[in-house]
Amino acid sequence: MTNDPVADLLTRLANAGAIGKPSVSMPFSNFKMAIAEKLKEAGYVKSIDKKGKKVRKTLDVVLKYNEAGKAAISGVKRVSKPGRRIYRGAHELMPVRYGHGALILSTPKGVMTEKEARKEKVGGEALFEIW
Repeated sequence: MTNDPVADLLTRLANAGAIGKPSVSMPFSNFKMAIAEKLKEAGYVKSIDKKGKKVRKTLDVVLKYNEAGKAAISGVKRVSKPGRRIYRGAHELMPVRYGHGALILSTPKGVMTEKEARKEKVGGEALFEIW
């Protein structure tokens, strides 16, 4: 059991992309599913799928690669950690890597990217940056 399921998700995705695996499987949770859906919308993963029943549910994520075989996820940085939560207001949200990355936030309106949060004028917990 991990203390930080978001960091576990990110580490699995980054490591699988680094070695060229086509997909990753991990224990399912609704929060991880919401994060994976945002990553799919942002273009970092190809598809997501929920498998299994009751307690044995898993989340399968198919990674996205370009024509040269390089993973779409080149780096991730966990911003808010269990020991130190980082919150950002709507006016504090800035583009990540000059617009080539994304900041994923957990807001009262659900999980969203920093672009969506700025548009909705809502802040929240800054979960991680991905590029």
